[in-house]
Formats: sequence, C-alpha cells, structure tokens
Amino acid sequence: MDRTKLDELIRTFFTCDRRKLSQIFDELLSTMEAEESLPPGSLMSQNYETAQANPEIHTLPGNLKDARDAIFPFFWGTDGWNSKLHVENVRGPANYASLIGTIACLLKNPNLCVDTYSQRSNELEVKAITALANLVFYHTDSPWGVFTMGGTVSNLYGGKLGIEKVLPGAMQTGVREHRLAGIVSEAAHYSNATLAGWLGMGTENLHAVPTDRALAIRLDLLAEKLDALYAEQIRVAFIIATFGGTDAFGIDDITAIRQLIEEKARARNMPVPHLHVDAAVGWSLCFLDEYNLQENPFQLEEDTLPLVAAAQKHCQGFRHADSVTIDFHKMGWGHYPASAFIVNRRADLKHLFRSVHDMPYFCEAEYRRDPALFTLECSRAAIGPYSVMASLNGLGLIGCRMLVANALEMAHLLKKRLGQLDYCKVLNAETIGTSVVWWVLPKGRNAAAIFDRLEAGQLEPEEFQRYTAEVRRLFDKRQAALDPAQDARLSFTNNMGYRPHGLELPAWKAVFFNPKTDAAVIERVIYSIEEMI
Repeated sequence: MDRTKLDELIRTFFTCDRRKLSQIFDELLSTMEAEESLPPGSLMSQNYETAQANPEIHTLPGNLKDARDAIFPFFWGTDGWNSKLHVENVRGPANYASLIGTIACLLKNPNLCVDTYSQRSNELEVKAITALANLVFYHTDSPWGVFTMGGTVSNLYGGKLGIEKVLPGAMQTGVREHRLAGIVSEAAHYSNATLAGWLGMGTENLHAVPTDRALAIRLDLLAEKLDALYAEQIRVAFIIATFGGTDAFGIDDITAIRQLIEEKARARNMPVPHLHVDAAVGWSLCFLDEYNLQENPFQLEEDTLPLVAAAQKHCQGFRHADSVTIDFHKMGWGHYPASAFIVNRRADLKHLFRSVHDMPYFCEAEYRRDPALFTLECSRAAIGPYSVMASLNGLGLIGCRMLVANALEMAHLLKKRLGQLDYCKVLNAETIGTSVVWWVLPKGRNAAAIFDRLEAGQLEPEEFQRYTAEVRRLFDKRQAALDPAQDARLSFTNNMGYRPHGLELPAWKAVFFNPKTDAAVIERVIYSIEEMI
C-alpha cells in the first residue's frame, strides 16, 4: 500500500474540512435562493437514456468539489417545492428547522437498528415517537414505534401485526391453508394493496368497502362485509382506516369501526381484527385538539371554526386505534424519510419479536431498547426523529397549529369560490381537510345538477363519459395555457375515491400544504378557470 496516497485520500474524504464543506454548502444554498425566482417545476431535462448510457465514475481520486460537480446538474434540476404555486399534491416544502435536524443526523450517520450503532440517536427516536404518540392518541400509557422508509412500509407493519394477531406464529409457519382477509375503504391509498401482496395474503383478499359522499367508509357495508367473511370462516386480520385520504381527505369514523369490529368478532367467536389507521396525511389535524374555539386566538374566519371543531371530534377516534401511520414529511413539513409506525400499546409489538439467536451479529440486542428485534429493516436512517424533534421544538405546538389551521382555511376558501361558479362542482365539500377536488365543465352546464343526477343513477353511460371527458379536456386546456410565473400548478386524479353506483370520478385537484400559498393564488385559480371557459 502506498501510504502517502492513502493518507491523502483520508485527509480529503474522512477528515472534516469546515472551510471547504461550508463553501460547498453555501453554494448549494445560493442555488436554492436563485431557483426561488424561477417558475416552479421547470425541469432542465429528463434524459433517462443518456443517464443510463453514461454511468461514468472517475478513475482517480479527486476532491470535494468533484463530488459537488457530479451531483450539481441534478440538484439544480430538482424542484424544492418552495413556490407558493405548488398545490398539486400531498407534498410541501421542508422547513428549515427540519434541515438543521437532518444535517445533524447526516453528520453522525447513525443506524437506528441497535443502540450500539446509534447511541443517543436511539434515545431520540423514543423521544420523538412518544411525542407523536401523545399528540395523536392524546396521551397514552405505553406507546412505542419506529420510523420507517415511508408510509407504505408503516402501513405494512400494521398489516403484519394484524396477521400475527389472528394467526399466531405466522411469522414462522406462514399462513398455510388459513384464509385471511383485510378490509379498507374504496378511498384508501393503493399502498394497502401493495402490503396485502407483499405479506402473502394476496391482493384478492383485500376488500374495499364503498364510502359515503364525505369519503368515509360506509359502516353498514362494512358490517355486511364482516358478516360475509366470517360466514365463510375467513379471519379478518386487519382493518386499515383512512384519516385524510391522499386525494379528497376522507376521514373514517375510527370509534364506530372499533365498536363494530369488536361486536362482529365476538358474535362469530373470531379474533378481533387489528385496527390500523393510515393517517399519513391527516394526522396533523391533531395539532388543533386544544385550539380554543371561543377565544379564536388566530382570528380564523367564522366559517373555518366549524372545520376546526369537526377536526377535534375526528381526532378523538385515534384513542380507539391499535396503531397508526404518520408521515411527518407531509404535513409536518419535515424531510424524507420521516414516516413513523406507532402502536397505542407497546405490548402489541411482542407479535413481531425475533430472538437474538435469529440475528447472531446483533447478539448484544436487548428487546427493551433495540428495534432490530422487531423491525423489517436492519438499517434504518435517523432522519425521521431528528427532523421531528428539531421541527416540533423549532416551530412549537402553536406554530404547527397555525400552519394546519391556515391550510384548512385556504382549502375552504377555494371550495367557497368554486361553489360560486355554476359550471364547477366541488366533489369533497363534506370533508374538512387540506385537499380540494372538483369538476370544471363548459359554461352553460349546471355541474351540481349533473352531479345530483349521477348520484341518483340517472346518467346514461355515454352521457357520463362525455362529462368526464370534458372535465379532463378543460384541465389539459388550462395546463397548456397557464402562466408558470403566476398560475398555481394543479393536478388531476382519475378516481377521487367516492364511487356512486361504482363509477370512478375524475377530478381537478389542489392540496394546500405550502404555507406560502395565499388567497391571491386562489383568486388566480378562479380567474384562470373563468378566462378559459
């Protein structure tokens, strides 16, 4: 070994050079500032074929600027979603308190599998999980949980826990000849089908129950589905309730679901399904739990206060859940990945435990503190807890409450403005969240009347297809004509989750995750629709 060259390599890449690192980081920040003057989402290229054809790696060791140069064109071509015109989907800008936490995490690069790999970062995860659990379950005796790589994996934990509860030992013996099922609503996230397939239960055994107009699972049809499955001696492993759907922000009645599944399981002498709540989007409504509606310290609009009251009532249902998925990288405004799987009662995790014998190189693991004994992953980044605790203590509960209340107010304002246009129809008027989905039809159409006929089953298939084609055509027309410097970037969904008579409803969509998005942006959306029509 040429020790001189090795020492140079070590000095360059394994010794902290504050000046060089600070300079490069300052350059990246300057680039972000420059991007804020540009229209949002203006990708410089999407040359996937070129990228695959040129996977070059330098032959000789270089320096930190070589590392910067290798990634800089792609950094420059990636939108940070900081513009107030970004309202397409359930993503917002990450806050800078989270950035501080994330940088601190990356400097130490802990692995949360066992505390020998993470030291006090493991302790920070416990602190962050407990803080979120107290917020969501509104104080609970023995919560526990872990941060995962995303909401899909967090939901997968809930599904797996349900399988182990109704079929003990499945981790070792598999499901074999046993018939298992899971239940979600038709407005649930598609990741539930993913987990059903990956867990070996099979996507055909995941049953979707229709929703009402408010995008909440219909309890009468849920009861019928449970009866039908139990009549065939099928064990229902889990119910995954939705709390804030990705498209239309539907919220299931968790309290009523809990009562129903216990009654049905008891009557049929079947194990009670695990009740998991996918609150990846909607969990942040819990920040409003202690908002004083009488004093109204944020001076919210009068018609926003009923939304806050409804949110407070919905959030009480979390106390009846067995586990929950939280995505802090959504309405916690944190950095990816900051998704958490949290159980209401720590004892439930015993269903997922492995023994130290199963993982010999973690022989020092101890079940009271080392998540590797029950986690899917062997390597888990600590960005989640660092992002959560930096953000919560930077923004504070009141700051987070302000952000969530503002998002509700902006979404409600768009609903009101759209409701003043006869040719528009808000499809999720009964929900209280941050999403708005709606139809835009040609001028002269009465969108509300058409929707009423749809619900009544009075539209012929050809007529329905003509209207939905118009909705899509007008969306594409706006997209082609929008001014990228002034017009909000909306999105489109082919199925907003409510399916009257089994028909999937396409819709325009806006999501108010960016706190910079204001009433002027909403008025410009209305203007762009009126001008186009």
